[in-house]
Amino acid sequence: MKKINKKILVTGGAGFIGSNLIEQLVKDPSNEVYSLDNYSTGSKKNHISGATYIEGDTCDIAKLVSVKPDLIFHLGEYARVEKSFEDMPLVWHSNKDGTFAVLEFARARKSKLVYAGSSTKFGLSAPHGGAQAGDGGLGRDQSPYAWTKASNTELVKNYGLWFGLPYAVTYFYNVYGPREISRGGFATVIGIFKEKIKSGKPLPVVSPGTQTRIFTHVDDIVRGLVLVGEKGAGDDYGLGAEEEYSILDIAKLFGGEIMMLPSRAGNRMNSTIDLSRSRDELGWQAQKSIRKYIEEFLR
Repeated sequence: MKKINKKILVTGGAGFIGSNLIEQLVKDPSNEVYSLDNYSTGSKKNHISGATYIEGDTCDIAKLVSVKPDLIFHLGEYARVEKSFEDMPLVWHSNKDGTFAVLEFARARKSKLVYAGSSTKFGLSAPHGGAQAGDGGLGRDQSPYAWTKASNTELVKNYGLWFGLPYAVTYFYNVYGPREISRGGFATVIGIFKEKIKSGKPLPVVSPGTQTRIFTHVDDIVRGLVLVGEKGAGDDYGLGAEEEYSILDIAKLFGGEIMMLPSRAGNRMNSTIDLSRSRDELGWQAQKSIRKYIEEFLR
């Protein structure tokens, strides 16, 4: 892996993906790595030796971060689809106000920004309550989370157009692996299933269960992020495995009893992925398999 050799800021650096990214970045001793995190979902248990941690909100980034980063990985946003219906003020504060502040910070300091977009805008959602989606069934209008992420992607691109901001936009697909959240409203599907298996409880599957997802190991995501930070420019860097599984398929791989839950608003029915830029420009592809991960966990 080539060296970045830069001052690097990771927003959300104490979270699941952010901490794994920092763990990789600090392996190069010439990197100065900083984290900005408000610890709403991140944890100080995720701190990595060799990085500098700043506690605070992305809205206050200009006051809190005194260094001039060459590269910013912006991962510190609200990150759950279904729960976002309950948390609209927080979603707006984090994903709109916070990301605007990060963009202004990056523009003023002439930093390159790598933005973690959301693959929800590409998936098709089942109409909720019989109504057709205003976006033709695409996932971007199906939840506050999906809309803020999709519109932020457009804002990042426009900062590049309007102000010459160097940027790259990535899209993650159902990330799993070390430090994933396994309890509470921000838990991942894989994290939840692992906890239920450990405690001998049924695996909760949201109806209809046939909704499909692409599951990608965090090590693959981190490897892709580093490449995008180094070489990427523009939109459409999909980072995901090529295998697709229904939620019921995943539950059956874990084994045990399955408990079906009512359908939920914003629950898209499939995932679509375009790996062309990541694969052709960066030589990236996922190397780890969710099936093997579950088999190893069960052993």
